[in-house]
Amino acid sequence: MQILAVISHISLFITGFFKGIIEHHETCRYNAPFILIMSIIGFNFILERVLTILNSRKISTALPNELSDVYDSEQYSKSQQYKKVNERFSLITSTFSFILIVLMLTFHVFGYFDQIARSVTSHPILVAMLFFGMIMLASDILNTPFALYDTFIIEEKFGFNKTTLKTFFLDKIKGWLIAGILGGGVTALIIWFYLMTEEMFWVYAWIAVTAVMIFITMFYSTLIVPLFNKQTPLEDGPLRQAIQEFCKKVDFKLDNIYVIDGSKRSTKSNAYFTGLGPEKRIVLYDTLIEDLEIDEIVAVLAHEIGHYKKKHSLTNILIGVIQTGITLYIFSLFTVNPMLSWALGAKVHSIHMVILAFGVIYSPITTVVGLGLNILSRTHEFQADRYTKNNYDAGPLISALKKLSSKNLSNLTPHPAYVFFHYSHPTLLQRIRTLNK
Repeated sequence: MQILAVISHISLFITGFFKGIIEHHETCRYNAPFILIMSIIGFNFILERVLTILNSRKISTALPNELSDVYDSEQYSKSQQYKKVNERFSLITSTFSFILIVLMLTFHVFGYFDQIARSVTSHPILVAMLFFGMIMLASDILNTPFALYDTFIIEEKFGFNKTTLKTFFLDKIKGWLIAGILGGGVTALIIWFYLMTEEMFWVYAWIAVTAVMIFITMFYSTLIVPLFNKQTPLEDGPLRQAIQEFCKKVDFKLDNIYVIDGSKRSTKSNAYFTGLGPEKRIVLYDTLIEDLEIDEIVAVLAHEIGHYKKKHSLTNILIGVIQTGITLYIFSLFTVNPMLSWALGAKVHSIHMVILAFGVIYSPITTVVGLGLNILSRTHEFQADRYTKNNYDAGPLISALKKLSSKNLSNLTPHPAYVFFHYSHPTLLQRIRTLNK
């Protein structure tokens, strides 16, 4: 409660600070949405900094007994150093982003982008595409030095990076294309429905976005992943045989078991379940196969199959569909308000400016919903762990989790508040204690 009180006082101070800027800057369009947008951005920044400070101060010289074998003294010291370096880097990048967005709002940079787009075309959809394209490109260019430092300095220093400069920039270009096609396509559809139907546009947009969500869920691994990584079927051998035997035991039909070349970019390990129906597949990182024993890999896969058996994927899709519909409906209530466009410095009311302003104004609700989804996700992880314990063995899963945490230099003693806000998975200690019950 004291933390929330401090954040509240700081937020009031920030609101007054921004109001002072407005009153002393004649060219700024002062209105209530502007103050609200600035206050939300300031609150989010302060909240994140407070959580990071709490997390950074929760440093333990001795690990709990259940985690004592995860690190030796040298590796544990390295993990703490990795944590500190990332926290300092996060402070720099988040402060830069905060100052940049405040300056962009104060000096009407978004309004200038809007004018540039309108000088090229008068078509509302094309104006929106140019507007968001310029923002995306400018943002990515400004953040590229930070991404380069993170990849080639920090991750390199701690032995994780395997990315080459060529791969780094090719990934960026591919990311732009995907964002343009998917993000731009969905945005264009929403605006087109708005222009065609106005009041009911959110219903049609909801249907279209839902279709895109389901399509991506089904075909992500077959259409998008191959643009970045090579996936090959798991070859015949003891591992594939062990996986097939377990799948037969739990009556889980799985023909698609793939290995992805995660080592192309990092030494970190992972595994995931993706797709629906006949398109479902389990994907193993090649680094995971190198780091774990066969029984540990099967335990990790049992956990992923547990998610499927418990219908977690379908639950998440259903929640995503409902959340999208509610968000679009609320957004439809804001579309007629020109003050949102003016708050961003636009001279003409336009739907794309409302989309941008609404994204910020709605973010507190997104945060609250995100907290609920994190709680649900952590519950799902416990259920998948329990499925592994009941249908395979808890021991190999525990040893696998320990190895992965050690390899990835994970923070084993995060602050509870940081976990509450940011963790979609329970902490390693929580998972081990639950599995050992």
